[in-house]
Amino acid sequence: MTIKNEKTSQKMLPLQYEAVVEAPFGAVGIQIQGVQVAIDLLPKKQASKQSQNKVAAQVANQVEAYFANAFNDFNFPVVYKGTPFQRRVWQAISAIPKGHVLTYSEIAQQIGSGPRAVANACGANHLPLVIPCHRVVAKDGLGGFMNGADGGLKVKKWLLKHEGITFKNDKPIRPAAFE
Repeated sequence: MTIKNEKTSQKMLPLQYEAVVEAPFGAVGIQIQGVQVAIDLLPKKQASKQSQNKVAAQVANQVEAYFANAFNDFNFPVVYKGTPFQRRVWQAISAIPKGHVLTYSEIAQQIGSGPRAVANACGANHLPLVIPCHRVVAKDGLGGFMNGADGGLKVKKWLLKHEGITFKNDKPIRPAAFE
């Protein structure tokens, strides 16, 4: 896969993944850089790739388990790379239970920030699924996802449906509030 940088119209090198897991919406690419894991949600089909790297294989197995059952949890060593603010946002997002959503405004209110800053932290999330930024929505719809990448909202909607969220007129129906 070659990626075109829209700002410069230059071709960038293909992304190299340690492992690739086929997904109902496309694929999931797993990168390992030293002790850091990065996960990319890919809205287009990719051939699966198994890894000899122990951590990448563990992450791939847990991603597959999540696709088989949305209520499987992720449990692998994680190094959160991000600013202190991003890590606060990610911690708040990680507390949203499966099958529930919060708005960017609600997360912002929890941490004493603004919705746009929360959205920017969501966009910087290098561990989607593990830090479930797909569970953060706009007041009047899905909001953004995957930094506006083609197919990103389709992926977000699939993930939310997989976790039990229903939709009416393309808007997520929020279940009763959780404690």
